[in-house]
Amino acid sequence: MRPTYREPHPVTGGGVAAGGGAAAGWLLLFGLLGTDVASYAWWTVFAGLLAWATALVLVRFGDRGVATGVAIVTAGGWSIAAAVVAVRWATSGDWPLW
Repeated sequence: MRPTYREPHPVTGGGVAAGGGAAAGWLLLFGLLGTDVASYAWWTVFAGLLAWATALVLVRFGDRGVATGVAIVTAGGWSIAAAVVAVRWATSGDWPLW
């Protein structure tokens, strides 16, 4: 009989939802620090980098489901920030990040 290996932290829907909710709150808090489009975008990039670093640690040593939720919501938050920058750039004709 072959041994059966069990994963210590299986990916669950609850874990993904918890990670997504935590990342959404994290990005919201950092996004609110911005006073204009440029500062909002840079705060969002910074918060996303910290969130992804945390997700990498969770993948290695913790719950992979939570890490998945963090990564998915962070990518969505970065997409929203990129869309805000693109709309401002398109309407003003001036690159807003520098």
